Order: sequence, then C-alpha cells, then structure tokens
Amino acid sequence: MTETIINLDSVNPIEFFGVNNRKLDLLKKRFPLLKILSRGTQIKISGAPEHIENAREKIELIIQYMERNGDLSANYFEQILGGDDAETIDNFVERNPNDVLVFGPNGKTVRARTANQKRMVGASDKNDIVFAIGPAGTGKTYTAVALAVRALKNKLVKKIILTRPAVEAGENLGFLPGDLKEKIDPYLRPLYDALDDMIPADKLGYYMSTRTIEIAPLAYMRGRTLDNAFIILDEAQNTNDLQLKMFLTRIGANAKAIITGDPTQIDLPKNQRSGLDKAIRILQNIDGIAHIELDEEDVVRHKLVKAIIKAYEREKEKESPQSYHQH
Repeated sequence: MTETIINLDSVNPIEFFGVNNRKLDLLKKRFPLLKILSRGTQIKISGAPEHIENAREKIELIIQYMERNGDLSANYFEQILGGDDAETIDNFVERNPNDVLVFGPNGKTVRARTANQKRMVGASDKNDIVFAIGPAGTGKTYTAVALAVRALKNKLVKKIILTRPAVEAGENLGFLPGDLKEKIDPYLRPLYDALDDMIPADKLGYYMSTRTIEIAPLAYMRGRTLDNAFIILDEAQNTNDLQLKMFLTRIGANAKAIITGDPTQIDLPKNQRSGLDKAIRILQNIDGIAHIELDEEDVVRHKLVKAIIKAYEREKEKESPQSYHQH
C-alpha cells in the first residue's frame, strides 16, 4: 500500500471536485481499488503503486486542461478519465493556442475537439462552401457557428446569417401561439444556444438588434443576395431540391457558407425528397466546395450518445445494406 498527495494549487479545487463533489465521485468510481480523499487544495490517494500512477496521469491531464480552460464539465471530466486512446487525450490536452476558434464569456474557449471537426475548420479556411454531414451531437452546427463568430470578430465578414428550414412548423404554424417570431424561434433555438456560448449576452443583443447577426427561417432567404456574410444553413436534410439550390445561389461576393445536415434524420413529408443528397452528389469535385463527413467518433455530448448512434447504425445496416453515401 502506497500513498501519494497531488496538489491542486494551480486550479480552482471547487471546480475540480464539482458541485456536491460530483467529479470527485466520478474519480472514485473510475479507480475503485484506490482510496481517494480530498483535503482543501490536495488529493490524497492510497493503494497499489500501479493504480496510483494511472490515477495520477489522469488527474494531471485534468489539471492541464483546467489550467488552460478554467472550467471543465462533468461530461468532459468523465471523458478524460475514460479516454485511454492517444487521440481522445490529445483532444483535451493539446496546447496549440491556434486551435482556439473563439474565446467566449467567462473565459470559455471554443475549439475544434475532434479530428473531423478540425478538418471542418481547415476546409472552411480554404473553401467558400463546406458541406458538413453527420449524425446528431457531432458538433457540426456548433463548429460552424464558432467559425462564423471567429470570422465576424476578425472582421473577415460584416454579418452572420444563420438559417434552418422550419419544416415541422410548415402547415401547423397557424395553430401555434404567438407572433411569427415566437412560432419560428423554437426551430432556431440550437443556433441561439451555440451563440450564447460564444458571445456575451449584451453584445449578442446588440448584434441581433443591428442585424449583424440574423437568425431566420430559410424561406426568408429567397430573393436576397448575401454579400460579406458568413451564412450557415443548418438541418439541410430538411430542404427540398429547389430550396437548397435557392440557398446556394444566394451566396454573394466575399461570402462563406457552411451547410450542415444529418441524412438519417429527415423530417420532410413522405412525398418530398431531401435536396441534400443530390447536392452532395452533383457538387463533388468543384473547386471551392468541400465535403466533410463526421461520425460517431466526433460525438462530444454525453458518452451515451455515441453508444446510441452506434446502436441505430447497426440496426439500419440490418434493415438495408444501402447506406446514404453510396451513390
């Protein structure tokens, strides 16, 4: 039986241990053969030397991450504890300041965390149009919004336009309470959530009031030419052929666009075909248009989301051997 003490002087111990010691409990659960005690700014660990060494490595990774980012969600805490492969660890501890896309409120740093998210950043830097395709939770919308906010802050564009097809709102819009904005907003909520993470509330309010940042349903794009803008079309699998063509032909001078979509979650009426599949197919090999595919390895939500996606994919393969990207 060996004993070791790890100091947490360089980070906030309350943030490290979590509310009601939630993160400390995760640490104890991860290393059940060790006795782990918190004492002020110290962690005292007793047990077999090889188990202690493993725990020490993980704790030092967490400290490194917190030194750089200030805070650490319980979900990321758990991912660092559980991630034994080099790539997972690299996503959390790399120290390249160029990886930060946006410094958000309260010292939060927003960065591309996975290999495909980093490919998405590189593709957007080199191309004016990027298709980012993948399942829920892979960070495609979040990364796209971060790229748009970075472009605005760096004065590469004058405005950000975020749009989604309000498909579910379709015929039922009249039955929802409130004015048009109140009816449409629920469909645009994920875009607001991403912006809240990246721009302080007062500044975001100012940007919205001056229409420097505009969030609108896709139908509002018709007839406009969008110059000097970073435009994101989210949930593009819910556009039909004409809508997606209309969107792509709105793009004006000095504009960039990212089109995100999940071809496995189409909410269009049965008799309508998604325009996304066709657009991906016919816009291959055009200079200035890039295509990035994200998969379950890019999921940065709760660890169960990754398992859920895999389970559905296995089921889909059983039902039909044709996957959506076989053309």
